[in-house]
Amino acid sequence: MSKATVKYPKIKSDNKQRFYVVFYSNEKRYRIYNGSKINSNLYPNTYPVNERYEIAKLLCAEVYKHLLSGLPLDSKVKVNMTNKDYLKIALEEKLKQNHTNKYKEQLFFIYKKLIYCIQDSNIEPQHIYQTLNEYTSESSYNTYKNRLNVLINKAITLGMDSNPMKDIKAKRCKAKLHKPYRDISAILDEVKDYNHNLYICCIMTYGCLLRPHREIRELTWSDFNSDLTQINLSGNRNKSGRNRIVPIPKYVSVLLTKGEPHHNIFTNTTTPPNKDYFKTLWGRFKRVSKLLEQDQTLYSFRHTGAVEIFKRTGSITKLQKAMGHSSINVSLTYLRGLEIAELKEEDMPMV
Repeated sequence: MSKATVKYPKIKSDNKQRFYVVFYSNEKRYRIYNGSKINSNLYPNTYPVNERYEIAKLLCAEVYKHLLSGLPLDSKVKVNMTNKDYLKIALEEKLKQNHTNKYKEQLFFIYKKLIYCIQDSNIEPQHIYQTLNEYTSESSYNTYKNRLNVLINKAITLGMDSNPMKDIKAKRCKAKLHKPYRDISAILDEVKDYNHNLYICCIMTYGCLLRPHREIRELTWSDFNSDLTQINLSGNRNKSGRNRIVPIPKYVSVLLTKGEPHHNIFTNTTTPPNKDYFKTLWGRFKRVSKLLEQDQTLYSFRHTGAVEIFKRTGSITKLQKAMGHSSINVSLTYLRGLEIAELKEEDMPMV
């Protein structure tokens, strides 16, 4: 918050000769008699009457500084905090926000690993490197670098005066091909013979383009409309964070029998399968499958559906909507990962 948008507080007194500071924050008027709300140890009215005004002037200056910092009243930030203190509060603030459980788990996990590396109160670049260099996978390295960056940036907004991640770069990841299925019917039949729930998951991943491990696993019958022709997912139930309406193909809807509204579609109870349920089933299926090829995964059903849509429509906008991507840029990146050829045979030079 800039000085131009924050007015300097005023000092007033009541009929008992008690001084207080008056100011506005977020269009709300505040009147405070001491520094408890800004974590200040100034209490003007504990002083003799003839000294209270001078102490109130000091309190007024601290209130102004607090307002400029952008911190909320009753902030946990206190005087003489260490980098570790700031980081802890940054984590607590982030865990209160509306993020997915997985995201919060990752924040907490990498926070603990970083704290373990710090011997004193300061956070230095070598502590970040030591934490991240445990990951040989470029993807994991970059994921946890991003999580640490979120915590460090939050700590800086709270008052931490250094950025130990300033010169730490992300690792360049090699493009990973999610290999589509050549014969989608054959692989689905093989899954069907292996496990019914896994089959429902796979065919919905392909036909509805939902993500298997959360969006499909957590589905309840209340997410479906009455005739099972569409699924309605709220923003907190999908990765993009936006409300999403998903059409259901007939070859999927004929497999479904609607149950109690708040029952999970796989367990028929109010509790969904555990978060590793489909990961475990898929791992077991891989060991017995005769059709799976290298680099084909549970997500390959979604990738195969994406390729099919793009080949039939040629529309990146339709693909974006079908996949539930937050932007077209995400869809473009997705297609590059799938290595869909941008040139057709007729585009090539002719003799």
